[in-house]
Amino acid sequence: MSIKPFSERKLPGVICMFDVDGTLTPARRSATPEILAALKKLREYTAVAIVGGSDFNKIKEQLQEPVVDTYDYVFSENGLTAYRMGKQLDKASFIKHVGEEEYKKLVNWILRYLSEVDIPVKRGTFVEFRNGMINIHNIRPKMVEALRKEFDYMGLTFSIGGEISFDVFPRGWDKTYALGRIANDGFKEIHFFGDKTYPGGNDYEIFSDERTIGHSVTSPADTLQLLEELFFSKA
Repeated sequence: MSIKPFSERKLPGVICMFDVDGTLTPARRSATPEILAALKKLREYTAVAIVGGSDFNKIKEQLQEPVVDTYDYVFSENGLTAYRMGKQLDKASFIKHVGEEEYKKLVNWILRYLSEVDIPVKRGTFVEFRNGMINIHNIRPKMVEALRKEFDYMGLTFSIGGEISFDVFPRGWDKTYALGRIANDGFKEIHFFGDKTYPGGNDYEIFSDERTIGHSVTSPADTLQLLEELFFSKA
């Protein structure tokens, strides 16, 4: 399929950026054919970007397509791993940023904390390392606050990113990091669609950023309805 340059689309200068879990897919599940068709259609109108907190392979699995060829931008791990028009951009690294010794202190604290709490099933992955962040599974109500207090000196953000997990990354490495990736591409209007747009949610910073027009959704069906209202019904 031939892809039109941004300047030849129906709404040149406009880009739509989408969270994945809860916005394009049910949490940790695959996108429906209806969502995939809507995103394909939207690409005739605007530039389209995927902005997920998960790693690239998880996003690819959920969207069920060769994502780097299907969308104009794919930003995994909040944009720390990024593709533009099928080409990979430079990566950012969590460990390089904080240092190996500080990283070990953080992970050791988390594992020690989890070892001392009682949970129904103590199996599986508790700390998942990603290129630009770590993801902590099995959230404890007081755990995030305890981490903030213990590691405030490291300049980290602790952000709820899923139903049972939260992300840890350097301040400024939230989803607004992806906005820097498109800063020189001439977009005059940036729409962002996400479900965790409340303070503490991993969509909050980009949703409330002055550079974006934020749309809070409750489900993929809600996203479809908004796309119809904002773009398709006006064609």
